[in-house]
Amino acid sequence: MDARDANKMVAVPSAPVGRDIVIRALGVKRYYGRGETVTKALDGVDLEIFRGEYFSIMGPSGSGKSTLFNMIGGIDAPTEGMVFIDEIDIAQLDSYELAWMRCHKIGYIFQSYNILPVLTALENVSLPMIFAGLTPDQARDKAAGILTRVGLGTRVFHRPYELSGGQQQRVAVARAMANDPVIILADEPTANLDVNTGKEMIDLLLQLKEEDNVTIISATHDMKMLDVSDRILWIRDGRIQRLEERKNLDIHIGTIESAPE
Repeated sequence: MDARDANKMVAVPSAPVGRDIVIRALGVKRYYGRGETVTKALDGVDLEIFRGEYFSIMGPSGSGKSTLFNMIGGIDAPTEGMVFIDEIDIAQLDSYELAWMRCHKIGYIFQSYNILPVLTALENVSLPMIFAGLTPDQARDKAAGILTRVGLGTRVFHRPYELSGGQQQRVAVARAMANDPVIILADEPTANLDVNTGKEMIDLLLQLKEEDNVTIISATHDMKMLDVSDRILWIRDGRIQRLEERKNLDIHIGTIESAPE
């Protein structure tokens, strides 16, 4: 992003001492339709997410969870309110600047992997690097290193149909890491995986948080993922219903309850 657009970078108040805010939502609303048919997907959300935090979002279908994800990822714009990423009001960015933001700041992991079936693992991971400006040789070298890091060093030339579901999801994680993002958005990343492979995926995301200080934001109902989260948010009817620190919760497979005082 060049200097001519510096005026679009709006400063927000400082985070509490020791907590660097990477995402801030202020009064975010997202409405669809008009009049009596209006749908309030988000109805006034205020939220701060810290750098290096493992943050999980829970909510039933239609709760506004996906809309909140889209707001954080810059995929959708609020009807009212503001969303800041690293002190930049993303609603003020034009399409080029927003594409730059998504390419360099945010990595995406989808439930259905969304890797390109005609490309090898190496090519899938290299592609966003080339979009970001790396040469093909630079992209291939960096992609090979990331694939080795996620345990696929011997599978770099395999196409998706030659990989297991867990291996395909690892390719998706490697692709999300391609441009060294500060945020990774993970949408139900363990939903299509067996228990053991899902645990491996959670451990991999936790490793990124701890070693690279990446903020992991996950939409999930997987208790294993909730168990390693720093904070858990419940959203319903477009509003934040509850926000708890993990240490204040008793989490067991199949249940979640407030910890005894």
